[in-house]
Amino acid sequence: MKNKTPLEKAIISALAACAVFAGLFSFSIIAEADEQEVLQSQIDQKTKELEEIQARKREVERALEATSGSKKKLSDELAKINGTINQLNLSIRENRTMIEKLNLEISSLGHDITSTEDSIRLKKATMGKLFAEIQQNDGQSLLSILLKSENLSDGLAAAQSIESVSVELRNNLLELNALKGTLSEQLEREKGKKETREIEQENLKNRQYIVEDEKKGKQTLLTETKNQEKSYQAQLTALEKLQAEVDAEIERIASELRKRIDNSLLPGRGVLENPLPGAKLTQAYGFTAFAKRAYSSQRHNGIDFGAQVGTPIYAAEAGRVLAAIDQDGYCRKGAYGKYVLIKHGNGLTTLSAHMSRFSVSAGQTVRRGEIIGYVGSTGYATGPHLHFTVFASNTIPPASSGFPEGTQASRVCGPMPVGGDLDPRQYLAL
Repeated sequence: MKNKTPLEKAIISALAACAVFAGLFSFSIIAEADEQEVLQSQIDQKTKELEEIQARKREVERALEATSGSKKKLSDELAKINGTINQLNLSIRENRTMIEKLNLEISSLGHDITSTEDSIRLKKATMGKLFAEIQQNDGQSLLSILLKSENLSDGLAAAQSIESVSVELRNNLLELNALKGTLSEQLEREKGKKETREIEQENLKNRQYIVEDEKKGKQTLLTETKNQEKSYQAQLTALEKLQAEVDAEIERIASELRKRIDNSLLPGRGVLENPLPGAKLTQAYGFTAFAKRAYSSQRHNGIDFGAQVGTPIYAAEAGRVLAAIDQDGYCRKGAYGKYVLIKHGNGLTTLSAHMSRFSVSAGQTVRRGEIIGYVGSTGYATGPHLHFTVFASNTIPPASSGFPEGTQASRVCGPMPVGGDLDPRQYLAL
């Protein structure tokens, strides 16, 4: 066997050291692969559990829809409350399962990230050794290499080795850049998973509160009616009178405020985000068939989206929360129930009503797309939905006598959100 030149020996030594590192790294990869396989199996199991929960939720939702709008019997009302609690408990199970799945996915991504980082370190170590060998011979001409070699054959072999190392270095550089791109994508996915987990944890917490509120509402109903149909019917009669009175009051104020709308201050179409993505529009704006039957004014000052109790509601645009109020504390089931009023910087103010729970407070600044509350059926509502009204901001009343901006003292229902209402569909990107 011919003797190796010093350059060839150095290159062989460098590559051998990298090979040892790569060999050790390969054992780590095998162990990681086994653990990843276990994680993926657990993720698949959680996916299956979620599908089963969601199928059960659809069954409960269909049963609730079958009784929607029926409020003539105490037994029907109690059945709705029980169905809503059942549906919320399934949503809570869904939240918990989703959080467990996200934790597994984050762990899996963590392993991927560690593996990619190890690959990057290996590439850098390999490149460092190859680069060092090139630097040692930097600037040497082919003639210089040949003269330093013991014979022509060794010289040509050494020159060829340097060129081979250069090619290997360029290939490693390309692979390193690709690994950095992969790492960046993995880190971004991990960030997204963690943000989603935070939302699921917040939804879980709020839905647990909503379940307790529903149970309290059921107990209140049973206490007030003494579980007697006659008492319930008397309560309904009084409630219908109150609702008609409140509706007439709202329309009387709104009809005057609509005259003050300044179209020059209004934005263009489609400037608002859908506050309840994917939900079905169940009632339009204006003189709808339902409004003519249900309201003394025969007019609907917003639009309705049907959805399950506990479904997140999002801010249609960035803005300042003027009010987050529970009108049921003033006139139970008489008006908007739990509502949030937000003034935006584009000439519009939005009202989200009949919430089961709001998650913002007066004076708070919210981002576009931020969760502000959850769908419910508080106030004057025949079933769970979001009532969404758009007011021209120049028509809403200023704060006065302890009432927030955008509200006016109602004769029977406390702080009433009022303004010159507009058709929300002109401004929503539906």
